[in-house]
Amino acid sequence: MLGSEREKVDDAPRLRHRWSIPHPAVDMLHEYSAQKEEDMLLKTADDKSKRLSLLEDLQRSTLLDSFQKKWLREELMRLRKGIQGEKDSAYYLDQYFKHGVNHVVLHDLRFVVDGDVAQIDHLVINRGFGIYLFETKNYSGNLVINDHGEFTAQYDDMYFGIPSPIEQSQRHARILTRLLKNLGIGNRIGGEMKFFHVVLLHPKAIIQRPAPNSFDSTNVIKADQFPSWHQRFVDKEGTFGETLKLMANLRGLDTIQDWANKLVRQHRPADLLELPDFMQPKPIPVASAVRAREGSAG
Repeated sequence: MLGSEREKVDDAPRLRHRWSIPHPAVDMLHEYSAQKEEDMLLKTADDKSKRLSLLEDLQRSTLLDSFQKKWLREELMRLRKGIQGEKDSAYYLDQYFKHGVNHVVLHDLRFVVDGDVAQIDHLVINRGFGIYLFETKNYSGNLVINDHGEFTAQYDDMYFGIPSPIEQSQRHARILTRLLKNLGIGNRIGGEMKFFHVVLLHPKAIIQRPAPNSFDSTNVIKADQFPSWHQRFVDKEGTFGETLKLMANLRGLDTIQDWANKLVRQHRPADLLELPDFMQPKPIPVASAVRAREGSAG
């Protein structure tokens, strides 16, 4: 994956801004830095090789009609691009956070709460700020965002309207809020846990943005730009009032690790072998079956 891009990340000056805490608070929190750095990657992506194998095997079937073949091609393309996109984004996030002492990182989570499903590509818990929710979109072409926050993907001369990944992440946050409440996870003060929504795109994607005063697309970024985006985010959030709230809600590393482990135990993977009803094998017409038997007998 993008070897040159990996080298750029690895050669960065040790990504100095992993604290993610406003500058006035850093001196007050140095004592926490003395804790041993350890791997904060508490969950990696699920293995989806069974799903890939199933779809690839189905492509060789002679019993599919044109509609089924079309669905299968598109589903296989979506799956492959989705796996690669999440892998690429996870790499940049892991490089940034893996030696920190203020975050835990979880990839590929699926929660079911009262029948509602939230499929979250990447989730990062901060010891003071709250929770980052990341949506990965592996578009290597153009992404166009209009003044109304509507998203369109462009490949060559073809345009495809796509659901808003920001709205999607916000729906996930509403489901996750209910789960956190059930698990007893929350702030000491200030009400419910705060969520920050970020959309990560392929590093080669071209983003056409609207004017900032019509729709704020600040949190739609290329995956390799996350370190610089994160530092700007920290500077923006680092007001005096937010710093005081951060200090009041600051949790120990062991606490957010415990929260992360609770969330991992709530992970409900999708059935990798499930197919829609219209993809079920269709019975062979009787006449065709008879001719097949007669042919083999002759």
